[in-house]
Amino acid sequence: MGDADSRSALDRHWAASEAGDYEAEHDIYAEDAVLEYPQSGERFRGRQNIQKGRAGHPAERHFIIKRIHGVGDLWITEYVITYDGKPTYTVSLMELRDGKVQRETQYFGDPFDPPAWRAGLVEKTE
Repeated sequence: MGDADSRSALDRHWAASEAGDYEAEHDIYAEDAVLEYPQSGERFRGRQNIQKGRAGHPAERHFIIKRIHGVGDLWITEYVITYDGKPTYTVSLMELRDGKVQRETQYFGDPFDPPAWRAGLVEKTE
């Protein structure tokens, strides 16, 4: 699978995530894929468990993709997930093998108010 094919598969994955299509969203995963959430210390083993974990999420979710970058078997997506309207900034590292995600690690960061002492050093991004 070439880089263009991998990118296309990721685009389909994120579009299905936004649409709430849990079947299509998980087409990209190998049957024995592993998904890790380092902040919560959780590891999902197997495509079926990953899919059930997402399908059972109680919040309304939406995805805004900021950028996708990758080459070969490593792809990184920077995006915002909103849970019931509250944004969470997210980075996904996907490791592919034979065109399927074998391992994914997701990092989540909630927004925070910047300290006043930095006001003269920065510009607002959103």
